[in-house]
Amino acid sequence: MADEDLESIGRHCQFEYCGQLDFLPFRCESCRSTFCLEHRSESAHRCARAGEWARRRNNTNNQNAGLATEKPTIYNSDQCSHLSCKTLINTLTDPAVRCPNCNHQYCLKHRLREEHDCAKMTPLGARPGNQGSPNETLRSMFAKVRTWGKDTSKAATTTLTPKPKPNSPAARAVQLNTMKRSAKGDAGVPADKRLYLHVVGTSDTQASDPPRGDFFYDSRWKVGRVLDDAARRLHVENLNNRVGEDGRLRLFHVESGEFLEFSDAIGMEKVKQGNTIVMLRGAGVMLGKE
Repeated sequence: MADEDLESIGRHCQFEYCGQLDFLPFRCESCRSTFCLEHRSESAHRCARAGEWARRRNNTNNQNAGLATEKPTIYNSDQCSHLSCKTLINTLTDPAVRCPNCNHQYCLKHRLREEHDCAKMTPLGARPGNQGSPNETLRSMFAKVRTWGKDTSKAATTTLTPKPKPNSPAARAVQLNTMKRSAKGDAGVPADKRLYLHVVGTSDTQASDPPRGDFFYDSRWKVGRVLDDAARRLHVENLNNRVGEDGRLRLFHVESGEFLEFSDAIGMEKVKQGNTIVMLRGAGVMLGKE
């Protein structure tokens, strides 16, 4: 093959004093010249426009970024309203879909009514009908919760013959043993750290028969963590990290008649095995006025 034919296939390295014929030459995107394998880098051929290609690429990326919104974070983005979903919505990759029934916003996965249990959701912005003021509603709930602990004790002892006296040590032991047989919880909690509680959910319409169940928790868990777990298991809407006091859930300890603080351990002295805790929504508003 003639030399002219070889040169038509490859390219000579344009680095000074080199000139090597390379059949697979490299092109520098900064100075637009071609080089051999040895001199392909900007430093190797002492590029007169070193870094220009990188600056052009950065400018292009910055222009594209200017068309987009700020990078989503948990502080500047909304979260899907599905109870178990943590997807950030209202972003470029995950647009929000508002449900026409419950008025909440969801990610694409939970946008359908069937996917987010729309029938169980209270429409956003709606108020319970014929319930009076928020304080009257909460006071009626307090009247109810004080009876739930007693009802639980009665139900646990109705099958005994002879029947033990109410609130006697024997009755409480029977109640606790019955609770342990059906209670659910995290299997990873050590047996000696398990605190068995009867948990009553809440309803924004103050239904006469709210969800309830027997569960066990690690006595070292904070009250806030217990509330999150209980709300998830009883399918109670928990938006504590996104709403004000009028929509936040609080845990009410029936036996002591007090609200439990989020930062306290659930195994505090006042909470005993077999006790009842109730989720109340908006109680913080009334507490703040007292």
